Formats: sequence, structure tokens, C-alpha cells
Amino acid sequence: MSKPVSGLFAVSESPRPSIAERAAAPSTLPVPRAGGLTWRAWTRQDVPALAALMHAAEQADGRDWFTSPGEVAETFDAPMFDAAADTLVGLDSDSVMRAYAHAERFPTDGVTLLRAALSGGVHPSRRGEGIGTELLAWATGRARQALAAADADPRLSRLPGRISAHIEDGDPAERRDLLRAGGFEPIRYFANLMRDLSVPVPAIGLEPPLRLVPWSDPLEDAARLARNDAFRDHWGSQPRTPESWRAFRSSFAPQWSFLVVDESVEYEGSEQEQPGDGTVPPGTQYVVGLHRAGRYEHDWESQGYTAGYTDLLGVRRAYRGRRIAAALLTHAMHAFAHDGMQHAELDVDTDNPTGAPALYARLGYTKNAGSAAYTIEL
Repeated sequence: MSKPVSGLFAVSESPRPSIAERAAAPSTLPVPRAGGLTWRAWTRQDVPALAALMHAAEQADGRDWFTSPGEVAETFDAPMFDAAADTLVGLDSDSVMRAYAHAERFPTDGVTLLRAALSGGVHPSRRGEGIGTELLAWATGRARQALAAADADPRLSRLPGRISAHIEDGDPAERRDLLRAGGFEPIRYFANLMRDLSVPVPAIGLEPPLRLVPWSDPLEDAARLARNDAFRDHWGSQPRTPESWRAFRSSFAPQWSFLVVDESVEYEGSEQEQPGDGTVPPGTQYVVGLHRAGRYEHDWESQGYTAGYTDLLGVRRAYRGRRIAAALLTHAMHAFAHDGMQHAELDVDTDNPTGAPALYARLGYTKNAGSAAYTIEL
């Protein structure tokens, strides 16, 4: 039996100033004054009202997919989430929520990039009052504070930092203008792809010792390590910790999720692959590819179709070129179709380094929509 290729994360020395210097974090945050709203942090009891506010803002932006109450609720259990520090919601004189913001922080174990991601919105009835501008300033300031805090760890102090926000192609132009005015610039573009499942799906098999198996709890961390190796050369991607890997699973569809293992490998466990990570014991099947799917049933009526969604598709770098991604994706499409789905859907980085867009095109996927990442690079 062969041995797996080790997948270590290396951090190079850099002469750049400390992250505290580059982040230039404000000592206090500028709480919005526009619109005469009253501001406070989110609470778990706010989940239904927050989801309703997000739905109203997203609908006004022209979207046909929405943030569900379940997705809002699971935010409270995500790693690094601190509602008191990282969230804000504005209420009018009737205590109705009219605007919100969240500066999301990420685990720093093994990273080569420090990140914070911003999200927020204003109810359509309160737009044009300057609330969004001040809310963005608050969220950006909070993100700068969060990144600057990493300076306390000498392993992180000299790493690059990024504050990001995501914009859909169909969003109002004012959102792009707002981000640009706040110092953000578009840096990366993504495409939403769809595939009509009424068109026959090819069957692509694997040759031994590779074998496709169902997603299972015992292989969760083995799949996480395969994902970390697969995405090491992808823009903006950082390793997932066990906690972050299991977060945001409200729409996870295990019946549509699959793994590929190499049965010729005598896997010595995650401690051998990632020193200090003992989550995967020796003798566990060696996962080399993964397809993780989502079932976003709450969007089907507004979108006008049913779909199985590929949340994550990855292959270990040493195993690329062996049709693993194609086998996983076509197997998943057959599972989608078997369960009555009309389409298969996924998102892809248009500059994906693995040639994924070409694979999707060969399998019949076509572009349905697009988006962009706007960032401040530190």
C-alpha cells in the first residue's frame, strides 16, 4: 500500500508592517446616526425578525433567493461569532428592525491570510437616508478591530489581511458605489451555473483502487482534510478547523453528498498529515475527493424551479486528472434527478486554477448569474 502525500501549510517570512499597523483600527466604532434609528446587537430571539428584514432587503435588490431563518439561527453557533461585538441592528420608533450589519470573523489556525467578511442591508422603506453609508463604516471599523487583534499572536502579526463583501451582478448599482466609496474594490468574480437535469446525465466511473462512497460521520474529518488540501491553491481559501467545518449546515443534504477514497492507501491518520491534528485516527479510509450538497428548499418557489446545489466539490491536488471530480458531480446529478430535482446548480470562481469551469461546461452547465468579491487588502 502507498502512503498519502503530506499536506502541510507553510507560512513564509514577510517584511510587511504588523497587522495592527495595517488595519489602523478605530479605538471606538462610529454608531450610525442617520435615520434616527436605535441600535443594539443581535440576540437569538431576533432570528425571525432578522430573517424577515433580510428577505425584504434581498427582494428589493432583485434577488430570487433569500437568507432563511435557519441560516440566521446557525450564525449564532458559528466559531468566532460574538453578537455583542460583531453585529448591529437598527430599530425604528415602533421597535421594527430596519437595518442590520455583521462583521464575520474566521478561525486563524494554520492560516496564511487574516479575514473578515461584511454583510448588511437596509429595509427598502428606509433607503436613501444615509443609513447604509454609516452602517458600512461601522462594520468596516469593526472588521479592522478584529484583524488588528491578531497582532497579539506573533505567528499572525505579519500575515496579509482582507476585509471582503459580496455583491451579486443583479444588485442595485448603489451598492457598488457604496462599497467603492468605503474603500472597497472588485477583486474576484464568480459565476452561478445551472444544468437542466431533463437532459441525460453521463455516468462516469472510477478505476480501482478509487471508490465512491456515501458521505458518513466517521469520514467527516477525513473529508475536511481532503478539502483543505484541495483548496490550498484557490483564491482566498483557508484551512477549515473541525468547528468551522461543521458550521452552517442547516441546508446540508447528506443524501446528495459523496466521497471518493483510495483503498490502496494505508492512512496513518491526520497527525501524520497535519502535525497537531489528531481528529482522524490511523486506519481511516483515505478521502481524496468530496462532493458536499445543499438543499435550499426555501428558495424553490421564488426561483421557479427545484435544484440540488453543489456547495463544495474538491479533489486532493495529487489526485487531479483522474476524473474524480467528474465522477462525483455526475453521481450527484443522478441523485438530484432521482429525487425529482429539475436542475443542478453551483457557484464557481471564474479564475479557478483547476480548470473547473471547463469541466462544468462539458457536463452541460451554463451561466445563470454572477457575483463579485469587493475587498480592502491590508
